[in-house]
Amino acid sequence: MGMSWFNRNFVEPGKLPMLLALGSFVLTFVVTRTITRLIRAGRGPFRNISPGGLHIHHVVPGVILTVVGGFGAVASGRHGVGAGVFAVVFGVGAGLVLDEFALILHLDDVYWTEQGRKSVEVVVLTAALVLLALGGFSPLGVNDMTAQEQHDRASFLLTLTINFGFVLIALFKGKFRLAVVGTLVPFVALVAAIRLARPGSPWARRFYRRRARARARSAMRVYRHDRRWTRLRRRAQDFIGGAPDRLPVRRP
Repeated sequence: MGMSWFNRNFVEPGKLPMLLALGSFVLTFVVTRTITRLIRAGRGPFRNISPGGLHIHHVVPGVILTVVGGFGAVASGRHGVGAGVFAVVFGVGAGLVLDEFALILHLDDVYWTEQGRKSVEVVVLTAALVLLALGGFSPLGVNDMTAQEQHDRASFLLTLTINFGFVLIALFKGKFRLAVVGTLVPFVALVAAIRLARPGSPWARRFYRRRARARARSAMRVYRHDRRWTRLRRRAQDFIGGAPDRLPVRRP
């Protein structure tokens, strides 16, 4: 009854489980990063779990919780106490899994390396996308259509196809972050689709081979962008997830 009252007065119908999943996801990531940073510094009572000398990464219980929460959420629907409980379980599991996303990607323990920054980036991107979904954005711009247009199947499919095309072009141009955000905010995918591709992307290799000027402009734009934003992005990642280990300088 209490959850139903909260749902009616503060959250759009059916969105309370998503809100609970997001909250538990973010809280789990923050707590996990805090504990791992304390273990890294040798402070506090926390230690790595290594039964029999085998280091158990927290992605392992994360996978179990994600599976349990996901199947439980599907079985319980979007309403009731069960939906809220399984949403929290799913959020906790997802937080543990994505905190070690870089480990899964590289199949190596890169948690405190430069490659480990990908975990922080994926967590932030995931949280942003869920917030957009909670704010009312729907995939590929379907929310921009009126009720009458949604009943018109041809108009619905055309809008979906056009927006999906922009997302694909953005991906081929090497603009992964903008493409992902563009699935919920179509204008972002449109901007990414009409701008120059990043050097080395499939689009650049296919269409810029004989266009020296386009290759030069693309390289210069990426250089300016990275010089302007990379340092700021890395500082934010270090603040959220901790700075990676510095490799020792090899002396001749």
